[in-house]
Amino acid sequence: AESTQAFMPDARAYWVTSDLIAWNVGEQEAASVCLYASRAAEMGLSPSNGGIQGYDSKVELQPESAGLPETVTQKFPFISSYRAFSVPSSVDVASLVKCQLVVASFGADGKHVDVTGLQLPGVLDDMFAYTGPLGAVFSEESVSLHLWAPTAQGVSVCFFDGPAGPVLETVQLEESNGVWSVTGPREWENRYYLYEVDVYHPTKAQVLKCLAGDPYARGLSANGARTWLVDINNETLKPASWDELADEKPKLDSFSDITIYELHIRDFSAHDGTVDSDSRGGFRAFAYQASAGMQHLRKLSDAGLTHVHLLPSFHFAGVDDIKSNWKFVDECELATFPPGSDKQQAAVVAIQEEDPYNWGYNPVLWGVPKGSYASDPDGPSRIIEYRQMVQALNRIGLRVVMDVVYNHLDSSGPCGISSVLDKIVPGYYVRRDTNGQIENSAAMNNTASEHFMVDRLIVDDLLNWAVNYKIDGFRFDLMGHIMKHTMMRAKSALQSLTRDAHGVDGSKIYLYGEGWDFAEVARNQRGINGSQLNMSGTGIGSFNDRIRDAVNGGNPFGNPLQQGFNTGLFLESRMGFIRAMKQIPGARSLLTLTKYRLD
Repeated sequence: AESTQAFMPDARAYWVTSDLIAWNVGEQEAASVCLYASRAAEMGLSPSNGGIQGYDSKVELQPESAGLPETVTQKFPFISSYRAFSVPSSVDVASLVKCQLVVASFGADGKHVDVTGLQLPGVLDDMFAYTGPLGAVFSEESVSLHLWAPTAQGVSVCFFDGPAGPVLETVQLEESNGVWSVTGPREWENRYYLYEVDVYHPTKAQVLKCLAGDPYARGLSANGARTWLVDINNETLKPASWDELADEKPKLDSFSDITIYELHIRDFSAHDGTVDSDSRGGFRAFAYQASAGMQHLRKLSDAGLTHVHLLPSFHFAGVDDIKSNWKFVDECELATFPPGSDKQQAAVVAIQEEDPYNWGYNPVLWGVPKGSYASDPDGPSRIIEYRQMVQALNRIGLRVVMDVVYNHLDSSGPCGISSVLDKIVPGYYVRRDTNGQIENSAAMNNTASEHFMVDRLIVDDLLNWAVNYKIDGFRFDLMGHIMKHTMMRAKSALQSLTRDAHGVDGSKIYLYGEGWDFAEVARNQRGINGSQLNMSGTGIGSFNDRIRDAVNGGNPFGNPLQQGFNTGLFLESRMGFIRAMKQIPGARSLLTLTKYRLD
């Protein structure tokens, strides 16, 4: 028998609805097109003729002369010119999406011309969009787990003996329309668990067993190694008077009154001698009302500051949650080096991958506080202490803004502790280019909020932080990489929260972000995105790069040496400065302020 060559094709075709596949092929090179599937991922190319071998099923697709419908081109505008091929109604689509899939084209002579894999988010949204419960749901007598994984061939939950102990038991989940679930006794509460997902992963062209945390986790062990099955509403997790915090929120008459102070949680207290050493650099430092840092914030509050913007505080990669693993530079040794020496930087670089400093823009799981900021990364500490931090800041007159990073993920693929979403539904949560490669313009592993369940996860996560942690505002990193539809749904969902029903006044929650319009989302190529232009008039704020560049000089796309007001132009005459400012669109309001100050 002829041996086959295993292959890992790109993914240039899109399965966009249950009955349509889009592929950018011409009529001459695709006189006929077939869809192939292999549940065990055993397909390969014949060495002799390049044909497909090892498949379980083969389906001939029919060209659609009308092309792609408007519903598809609105969702995927960048493929609007692709040819459309219909999938016969007799095909069991729900079974096929669990398989290794390729489409192949054949010329008029019947010879194989081209082959490629498929991107599935369109058909998954069409068939499996879901609005029911996800994550852990608690009742008086039971706990149920729900996981959206329509491409999985099997899912089980592995329960562990504590945050680092062995497996206690493995329980199979049952599937219903793409959602896997199981119900167990209330005694499951406070167990640690992972999902074991049997799924075809295109990056390996294999069906793999992937161990992953729960995308809707509300608790974690150190470094997110396991999900902690916690009831976030348990009274033991609430600081005193937590449920009454809505009555203590600082007054906010109008969003136009907001002034914001950006703050890094570790830097706030890492070297503050007025905070106990075991609380420095973490959530608990904010509970020290008499500390130097809190006294400083209180003075700013008295002077008119309204909000503190916390840099990322969800579970991110790059900082070990286990403090005993941290490394530090020897500051006494640094002091012995001569000024201008490169030894200081070399010492910092030598331990930079193992020190506790990181801005946090490498998200792993969005819905749980970061363990390295807690006194204990296992169990309830991170939840309780985060709530205490919010409570303490509110009580000195400051509302709390959370920096949310929904535009990318730290990792993808079937391996590694910091890959979660891409293990469960491979290729769905990330945005891919027209060859099937993951886009990285947002830093790495761009997410795709144009997909229904990504949009839902983002909005659900915002509600989690607003209700369970009483966050007062959200700053969206690279908001332009998030779809406008998601932003508007988020605003509507948050502003619908009420004190009576949720313990939160949603009308006071402010949203703003970076509305930069670049890379694959520029000019609405992936749908109407959250750019400055598109967000105008929505009530969602957007950073103004024109004023920023006028003040600081330079810009990401021009001469970095171009002067701004703070970098030399203030030394010129008033008219010289105004002439420079007039070259920058949208600077009229700053000009008015500047003229007043200079006069």
